[in-house]
Amino acid sequence: MAQRRNLSQSHQSWTDDLPVCEMCGVGTAPNCVYGAEGAGSQSHTYEDAHIRFRGEDGCSLYGVFNGYDGSKVANFASQFLTAELLLGQLATAHSDGEVRRILTQAFDVVEKSYFESIDDALAEKAHLSNFLPRDGSQKVQERLQELEQEVCGGATAVVALILNNKLYIANMGTDRALLCRSSSDGQNQVQQIGRAHSTDNEDELHRLAALGVDSVLVRQAGQIAGHRSTRRLGDYRAKIHYSDTHLLSSAKAKPIIAEPEIHSQSLERVSGFLLLMSEGLISALESAHGSEQANQEMVAMVAAELAQQSNLEAAAQSVVERVKRVHHDVYVSGRQRAPFCGQHEDMTLLIRCINYPGPDPPTPTQGGRIYPVSVPYSNSQSTSKTSVTLSLVMPSICTLTNGTNTTSALEEETPTPGSQSPTTTLQSTNTHTQSSSSSSGDGSLFRQRGSQAAQPDETGRVPPYVDFSHFYRLWGNEHGDLPSDLTSAPGGLGPQ
Repeated sequence: MAQRRNLSQSHQSWTDDLPVCEMCGVGTAPNCVYGAEGAGSQSHTYEDAHIRFRGEDGCSLYGVFNGYDGSKVANFASQFLTAELLLGQLATAHSDGEVRRILTQAFDVVEKSYFESIDDALAEKAHLSNFLPRDGSQKVQERLQELEQEVCGGATAVVALILNNKLYIANMGTDRALLCRSSSDGQNQVQQIGRAHSTDNEDELHRLAALGVDSVLVRQAGQIAGHRSTRRLGDYRAKIHYSDTHLLSSAKAKPIIAEPEIHSQSLERVSGFLLLMSEGLISALESAHGSEQANQEMVAMVAAELAQQSNLEAAAQSVVERVKRVHHDVYVSGRQRAPFCGQHEDMTLLIRCINYPGPDPPTPTQGGRIYPVSVPYSNSQSTSKTSVTLSLVMPSICTLTNGTNTTSALEEETPTPGSQSPTTTLQSTNTHTQSSSSSSGDGSLFRQRGSQAAQPDETGRVPPYVDFSHFYRLWGNEHGDLPSDLTSAPGGLGPQ
């Protein structure tokens, strides 16, 4: 333990020599608070952390750590948890029960090691606090503020371990893991693994009630010591001094714990991708579009970016940027959900492909960009299975297979031109309902062009492929004859 404490206080990394997994991509974005005109500013430094390592014997470890009140705990946990799991502790000979036990013990060791690393600071803080009523000097107050910055903070985590072709998810707090299974008929089945440990989780409220905590007050407050999570790493105020917290003062034992829930399943014959997301990312999407279909929408965005981007890192970053744009656009729109989108926290997305076609560089022969379409999601709860058909229209002739080119409605009221479109299906878990989007029009909006890019004419202009003749006819009916520069346009396409 002394060795761990010394290492935690230095800049040495335990994991520098571990190979990074190449089947994984990570996208990030810092927190943002919007001003009255929609301009954003960062309210604090980036506090999330992540891991993506390949160990020995085919063992791989991934994780997203959502830090708060500083990045100390998230960074500490990302280093120490990796060391606890990948430096010789796991082997292919371990049974399912043994792997679960090792995962649980690793979180416990990380928690204890963190508090050992801040023991001296906590002791000095307690000592100075006893003198504060008698000696309220500026120097003592400044030192107490420094110590508070040193010891405050916590983190939630979602960790994925792949061993013996089996996936283990260890979830603790309010981050999220999604597994997307792609089938040969073009369907993407979305499965959320585990539930958030938060103040609206019935099982967690029952656990707190059994310890003597008033769960009704907890539900009404919505937060404990400033955060929704009921399980977290660090946070000495909710762990060591929980009796000083009003909501937790009646607890007979430590109510806020660092014990993860562990879920496992075989990856045999699984083709798709795994998503690990910090709370900030999923909350931003839910704030903008509601929580009912956030999982399906996230998977649709990832599938669309995997089809377009040249590498996994670019795909993950593009998804994060799209969520940022959606969140911002809803805020500046002033519409119904705008009040929920005044700010967002740090965002982290980790994508791990599992026997899934890697992203290829987009070329004109592959159909160009994918246009987002409106998706008629159902109003079922997040535990239901919803089959959603996404109609995608490409501006050139192409063939899509296995549903790899998928997308969702990121902007409201987006038109869906064309009549024949490839489709994919997104599903989440439990019950099954189905709905499909339909394209309007006769397919003549886009002029069909060959796979070669159009060449500019002698004036440097490229021939248009969008036919506005119907629009101009309607305009003429409403406003009289069109000017000669419009009517003279070839093919009724408007000014060139």
